[in-house]
Amino acid sequence: MGKFLFYFSIICVFSWSCNRNSETDKFQSNRDNIVNVREKVKEIETGDVFIGSISRLYMIGEYLLISDYKSFDKLIRIFDKNNFDYITSIANKGQGPGEITNMGHIAVNETDGKFYVSDHGKLNILSYDIDSVFADTAYMPEVKFKFTKTIFPDRYDYINDTLCISRIIEPVGNSDFQQTVAKFNMLTGEITPMKYTHPNIKKKRTLFAASMEHGLYVEVFSLYDLITICSIDGDLKYNIYGPMWDSKGTRNIHFHYKVVFYYDKIIIAYSGGNYNNDEYYPTKFLVFNLNGDYLTTLDVGYKITDFCLDKGNNRIIMSLNDVMQFAYLDLYGLI
Repeated sequence: MGKFLFYFSIICVFSWSCNRNSETDKFQSNRDNIVNVREKVKEIETGDVFIGSISRLYMIGEYLLISDYKSFDKLIRIFDKNNFDYITSIANKGQGPGEITNMGHIAVNETDGKFYVSDHGKLNILSYDIDSVFADTAYMPEVKFKFTKTIFPDRYDYINDTLCISRIIEPVGNSDFQQTVAKFNMLTGEITPMKYTHPNIKKKRTLFAASMEHGLYVEVFSLYDLITICSIDGDLKYNIYGPMWDSKGTRNIHFHYKVVFYYDKIIIAYSGGNYNNDEYYPTKFLVFNLNGDYLTTLDVGYKITDFCLDKGNNRIIMSLNDVMQFAYLDLYGLI
């Protein structure tokens, strides 16, 4: 019996080793370079502008967009990103022309000064021109795209009209769904799933970010301590397995709300808490290089509900479920 167990153990170790690819698989047993930055977090005051508890943050040019999902009238608030002065509110809630019934994701087209707002109620994407929004109080957005399929992109990074890197929602049975990273053509509606998907992920709840500058997209998972980095064409470059990696998934939420490219770094909000209570809110940012090598952890000490990057001012702007609703963190000297 002793010999049998010995040889069985050798076979198991050998099989596990063969399944690991030394060129693409990276196992990180700890991520303990933690910097406490709570005292560096600065509150953003919105004054008389009241914004609901569910909001998302986006940056376009010199402006910060805050989507206010609980608003009864205007759904998007616009602020000066440099001093956080309030400028205006747009996007009427309603059933009429140019109005939004069920607001979804906002994608930014920096080159043309436009941003695109998904309406899951009317199954379309509206196009807003940022300069026209300020110049004309009666400005009406145009319909950029109309959805016709049950499979649709719910989030997308806009590259151009024929290429968006997207997260696709695909119904499974009567009550479930899967999420997949894909290419989305906004002119034709064509959706092309990326070539690589991790073979061990059964229930896929995923976030992503794309960078044409680096020719990469990064995909992270809520229920698995896993980061996948691929070329923009969908070829696998690295799988990064964290300390809590389990191929069966966990009851903990790992990567949550958003992942972003910051020059030659990747920044991801991380939780690690149980999804049955408010411990699932991330309170940390994990920072990696473009090869997925872990660099540092910024512990902000507040419960993050969303964030965006202001590269011009080298800071992270956050929406919080905490004593402050909005705040920012200067990144000078931190990463």
